Amino acid sequence: MTLRTLTEIVAADASGVALRAPDHPDVTYAQLRDAEQEIAGGLAALGIAAGDRVGLLSETCPEWVLCDLGTLRAGAVVVPVYPTNSPEECEHVLGDSGARAVFVQDAAQAAKLDRVRDQLPALEHVIVLEGAADGAIPLAELRSAGRAPAAPRRPDDPATIVYTSGTTGPPKGCVLTHANMLAVADACIDRLGLSAPVVFLYLPLAHVLARLSALATLATGGTIVFWSGDRARLPEELAAAAATHVPTVPRLLEKVRTRVLSARGPRGVLVRAALAAGDAVARARREGRAPGAAARLRHAIADRLVLAKVRQALGPRRPLILTGAAPIGPEVLEFFDACGITVLEGYGMTETAAVSTLNTPREQRLGSVGRPLPGTEVAIAPDGEVLLRGPHVFAGYHGNPEATAAALAGGWLHTGDLGHLDADGYLHITGRKKDLIITSSGKNISPEPIESELRETRWISQAVVVGDRKPYLAALITLDPDEATALAESLGVQPDAERLAADARVRDAVWSDIETVNQRLARIEQIKRFSILARDFSQADGELTPTLKVKRNVIDQRYADEIESLYAKARA
Repeated sequence: MTLRTLTEIVAADASGVALRAPDHPDVTYAQLRDAEQEIAGGLAALGIAAGDRVGLLSETCPEWVLCDLGTLRAGAVVVPVYPTNSPEECEHVLGDSGARAVFVQDAAQAAKLDRVRDQLPALEHVIVLEGAADGAIPLAELRSAGRAPAAPRRPDDPATIVYTSGTTGPPKGCVLTHANMLAVADACIDRLGLSAPVVFLYLPLAHVLARLSALATLATGGTIVFWSGDRARLPEELAAAAATHVPTVPRLLEKVRTRVLSARGPRGVLVRAALAAGDAVARARREGRAPGAAARLRHAIADRLVLAKVRQALGPRRPLILTGAAPIGPEVLEFFDACGITVLEGYGMTETAAVSTLNTPREQRLGSVGRPLPGTEVAIAPDGEVLLRGPHVFAGYHGNPEATAAALAGGWLHTGDLGHLDADGYLHITGRKKDLIITSSGKNISPEPIESELRETRWISQAVVVGDRKPYLAALITLDPDEATALAESLGVQPDAERLAADARVRDAVWSDIETVNQRLARIEQIKRFSILARDFSQADGELTPTLKVKRNVIDQRYADEIESLYAKARA
């Protein structure tokens, strides 16, 4: 499939339903094309010209996609803003990009901008998607201004400025061209064999992976099924969507595994036996062996009693699960493989329009992030840093030539990630260069794999490993809110967050989980001390990104005294 710009990405011959959401009328492909033209016409009537920046501040919903496509058709540059952003974070993104207009979901999002509007001199127009807001133009009114043809654009023109999650500093605006986005969309369509897929979408569309998933779906005549936004309804909505593909983040997969393994008593014994039977058959398949007759029989029984029920929770079509954005432990991947669920891990960055390498149904190696996409080159620097080159690599950071020059030094994108290529060309990511811990004995340790294993245990929600220039590793632990009540009941402890964090019996339970992980680690990687915090990390408090990655610098600063106490105790 050859496309010049994103204004042509929607499949011209597609019919049927393009967008579907709870409590929302289906949007057909014909209606989608009408909306594109009307939104482009409305923006043109406001004076928005080719190259102007237009913000998009909304939850994941059909209107997000319509406004994205309409803005691109108008020749403008889309600037996504996470709906969970604070007013100050919204001001940074819209101000740094110089947005002239912004779509907001509702009055609550418009109110955020009201608090910082005097810091946004370039912002002229606010368009509200739902309901009304003071000083804002309703989307329906914008669409009534008339239709507009696609504004002429070149493949190398900017299509979007996507701001990084800011895990290590202020977010930077990644300028992605039409050619960048199309290179990745075309490659993923080819590698995954997409043809009219049904994609369940709950990730924030401000994240480039979710947006790429939406564009690839529409390019192949598929249907995007949106969630309602109610996290409590997510499991039932996923099952009802009858999806063929589900893009997700590792944290959700970790929680699914934890929930299944939390079964106790006879049921727990049955679940573990079934998973062992499933793992035996899955492992044989991965190694190219045929399982024996006894193994096949055990698997058939396990599948009927347990494994099929896990698959049914994802819907009737056994969807492919696509994941990235953060490290995922091998035990999680092996769990889903044992259940007969294919999880395809990929790797990329905002700077590469989401994807650079990808496991596929035909080429998959658990523990790797797959092989490079067609046209993508991967190299490993002498210090282990992963370097990338190809048509998907971004044009640079908006208004930041120094950071651009550093990121693209020598003609390669310096990812900041550490990894290696195996003999068959599969990429393995081992950590972040900036997060590398160097102990007082001079040992280099990447904390991410250890944290991933700790998160896979039942009671732990988040784990941040520390120990730079210290004699051993320690960890800040938060309890899983979904499991805390069960933990309190099992120990006879008051289900109060502060009491749980301080209770010696809770510490013993958490230490038991940590010790289980420690047994799988080299001695220098083992956790020697830990502290349980009284609450989980959150986006609202600036500790997690919208894709649930920990902002390590924020945690290090906020809990500096707690971290120091872990080593002060040892000195005493």
